[in-house]
Amino acid sequence: MKISPYQADQSALAYSVGITLDRYIKLKQGDFPFASGELSQLLRDIALAAKIVNRETNRAGLSNIAGAFGQTNIQGEEQQKLDVIANIRFMRALSKGGEVCAIVSEEEDEVIDLQNKSGKYVVAIDPLDGSSNIDVNISIGTIFSIYRRKTPVGSPITSEDIMQAGNQQVAAGYVLYGSSTMLVYTTGCGVSGFTYEASLGEFFLSHPDIKAPETGNIYSINEGLELEWQPGIQEFVRECKVKKYQSRYIGSLVADFHRNLLKGGVYLYPSTVQNPSGKLRLLYEANALAFIIEQAGGKASDGTLRILDIQPEDLHQRTPLIIGSKLMVDEAEKSIQQALSEIHIISR
Repeated sequence: MKISPYQADQSALAYSVGITLDRYIKLKQGDFPFASGELSQLLRDIALAAKIVNRETNRAGLSNIAGAFGQTNIQGEEQQKLDVIANIRFMRALSKGGEVCAIVSEEEDEVIDLQNKSGKYVVAIDPLDGSSNIDVNISIGTIFSIYRRKTPVGSPITSEDIMQAGNQQVAAGYVLYGSSTMLVYTTGCGVSGFTYEASLGEFFLSHPDIKAPETGNIYSINEGLELEWQPGIQEFVRECKVKKYQSRYIGSLVADFHRNLLKGGVYLYPSTVQNPSGKLRLLYEANALAFIIEQAGGKASDGTLRILDIQPEDLHQRTPLIIGSKLMVDEAEKSIQQALSEIHIISR
């Protein structure tokens, strides 16, 4: 059909704003043959809570909700006021939605049993990652994992429902509260990113089918802990410097991961002398990002094992994490294994 100049002028005036998250979820609902709308609704519940948290973070400096809350969480970390607010917002959204039977949160000591025996899903969530950066206006984020419960619907939840390996996730994502607010998620069929348009109150598809570059020139690690790294990590970082890679480390996991996902790079939080098991949490940080990076063509490892294959044994279990572009993660693993081999030879 031929378009008249008048119609073309009209189109230029009223440009398309794109597809909303809600419509996108509906279009993709056929990707979940085992679901009958609950997972789609659960993703909407998370998006709603993210909008509220976005509002709270944007006005933090004006409403006296920045700064420390005065308590510590189960990790022994000082809670920020926005940590508490974000946790409340997501707990309310997930409990009122009706699709979730249990929640694992970084801010809660134990599993939150919602007593919703008809709920089909378990959510593991870090409501506000990087909250120590709030007071200095640096990007922060939310990380979430969604698992389908193992026990029959209608029965009480058990540890079998909670302690699932990352390869059992049915969906995972993160929300980045930065210069723009983005929600990025996967349901095992690729990775999609949505940017929040505050004036319309909607997330719009802005990054369809995200693919992580196979390699990159960015490495992200806290170099202040260099003396505590294992030899393999030290060697890998030295090689990065020899190759004149860029060191980019914000100290906010979601922000560092997001940059490397789009531009190509590797994020490392290895074991250290002080934290021999690593510092990041497996259930609600590493698993979610590992699922996303693999769906985008990248890789996630603890230095030896695939993150998604690690069987959790503790609710707040920690793990080393090396994640990002596949070839860069491969190189880091190679350096670690070589260093371990040399130590083994010397000790014989």
